[in-house]
Amino acid sequence: ASKIDKAAVAAEAASKKPKEEQKPPAESEEKNPFTVLVCGGGNAAQVATGMFSARYNTIAVSLYADEAAKWKAALGEDDFELTLDTGKVIKSKPDDITNDPSCAAKADAIILAVPSFAHGQYFEAFAPYMKPGCLVACMPARSGGDILFASKLGEKAKDMIFMGFETLPWACRFTEWGRKAVCLGTKGSILAAVTPPTKFPQAFAILQGCVGVFPHVVESPNNLGISLRNPGAQIHPGVMFGRWCPEKWDGASLPEKPLFYQGVDEFSEGVLNGLTNEVQAIARKMEEMVPGLDLRDGCTLHQWYLDSYAGQMTDDSSLRMCMNTNPGYRGLTHPCKDVEDGKFMPDLRYRYLTEDVPTGMCFNKGLGEILGVPMPMTDKVLTWAQECIGMNFMVDGKMCGSDIGKTRAPQATGIITLDDFLKASKIDKAAVAAEAASKKPKEEQKPPAESEEKNPFTVLVCGGGNAAQVATGMFSARYNTIAVSLYADEAAKWKAALGEDDFELTLDTGKVIKSKPDDITNDPSCAAKADAIILAVPSFAHGQYFEAFAPYMKPGCLVACMPARSGGDILFASKLGEKAKDMIFMGFETLPWACRFTEWGRKAVCLGTKGSILAAVTPPAKFPQAFALMQGMLGVFPAVTESPNNLGISLRNPGAQIHPGV
Repeated sequence: ASKIDKAAVAAEAASKKPKEEQKPPAESEEKNPFTVLVCGGGNAAQVATGMFSARYNTIAVSLYADEAAKWKAALGEDDFELTLDTGKVIKSKPDDITNDPSCAAKADAIILAVPSFAHGQYFEAFAPYMKPGCLVACMPARSGGDILFASKLGEKAKDMIFMGFETLPWACRFTEWGRKAVCLGTKGSILAAVTPPTKFPQAFAILQGCVGVFPHVVESPNNLGISLRNPGAQIHPGVMFGRWCPEKWDGASLPEKPLFYQGVDEFSEGVLNGLTNEVQAIARKMEEMVPGLDLRDGCTLHQWYLDSYAGQMTDDSSLRMCMNTNPGYRGLTHPCKDVEDGKFMPDLRYRYLTEDVPTGMCFNKGLGEILGVPMPMTDKVLTWAQECIGMNFMVDGKMCGSDIGKTRAPQATGIITLDDFLKASKIDKAAVAAEAASKKPKEEQKPPAESEEKNPFTVLVCGGGNAAQVATGMFSARYNTIAVSLYADEAAKWKAALGEDDFELTLDTGKVIKSKPDDITNDPSCAAKADAIILAVPSFAHGQYFEAFAPYMKPGCLVACMPARSGGDILFASKLGEKAKDMIFMGFETLPWACRFTEWGRKAVCLGTKGSILAAVTPPAKFPQAFALMQGMLGVFPAVTESPNNLGISLRNPGAQIHPGV
């Protein structure tokens, strides 16, 4: 009934290395102030600012010209309006918009949503002010982001957490600059790596809490894998070279702009395969030099397309056909400039060369040079590209040109040996080998898809008391949220009390969320819509809700009890019968908040939030999925901490002993 498999438990225990014992979360609720800096002023930075400032102290920072002053003036005293791909609209106001880097002294997290060539500028500007334990996340990190971060922060880097994302979480754009933006789609999941890797749980809780239920943040073993996976470092320079190198172009203007991805021919495919094979040679050499190092995410370009766009291409038999038949690329052309008579010339100083060569290709070449990996195709493309953009990175095949300091090549920060590189990357050979030896083989999982979709998500919140009203107000700001009460006529009374108004929730951060649940009902058939069901009712009522929802629930639904009390998983299994095997049960030790309604059905307040909270999942293999959903809904706090099984949660129930005993 508890889904405890003796043989599986024994095998799991035998495969695990001893962990440093961690104390369970404290029971007390505190005010948990949290400050996040969002860097940049483009589409992604404005979306992140609008999203995060609804719940947290959020400061938008732009070091580009007078962008911060212009944004501040454009917004004025109004709220920023963000329309999510769920259809919800968030109205919020950043606590400041500034170009003053000293605000980094307040930051618990810093999110960089700026072009990769600007990362160093922000790291350097923030370095004097950053406090220990600050999380710095780059969306995306591109190649060697962790090494650049370490070089700019120097000795302080050891006290920080660096998180490199493969890509951006959203397809988004501003609709009125500085005032309104829209999320067109959100990735279902997204790869990220953390340096040092032991800080991944902490970084995961913060970023998943910030971005929400989607995208699920998926752990990549290390930032080197993220660096070598950077497709822009190969695709953009490679396709540009394949079309505009002297072998393919005579220098004459063209009557129309050539297709970029869908125009890739056999020659360009040969260039791209040459580049990607050389990166694979780097990965294999690193794995040979550092036994146990996992660089599986640094895959070939063909595999990257299969991972990222599976099912979208009409022909995925080769790299060229993946690019030619990807509908997302339809009509995209080479960057060109207008010239006389309506003709076009290539823009050879476009970001595909000015950004992707120094921040991507130069990293690959520099690491290859350190490892002694021959890279003839990279040498050929890099020699051509540096001439196009008027830079001097490579001389006689070596990364020692006068502009090397403007690149992400390891040599730009004085790294010339493998030991130097491992030290800068915080890759400890002995620790990597020990970690690899202690791990049991995992079922191989495909990396996240690249495409952004609308990700509808429906959550049911059960109950009508303090916690249920707080959860309803919190979740309905971003997700399709249905409040369900099976107690007497509580649902009808709540619906009447709220009327057409928004529910008002005051958080312990001082922020106020105004939102409206999509329904308030006593009809259990609404469970058919639910991706997650949250029970915030007394434990004696759990069985009533399980039984009422059972006929309607869809496979894969997450059911979370706050708190689960004793035997919640067994009760759940007994009420759902055979259907239980297709569900996910999550038992929380306690409630996340100290809270109360201030005007029943209309207003509530969070007095304090736990810093972290214990929870167990049945089956345990579903914990990452359940964790992402719950952390995304709850926010940065409380950090959801994994308890090994629901039996431990049951036996930890203090009320079962204290209340009767006293």
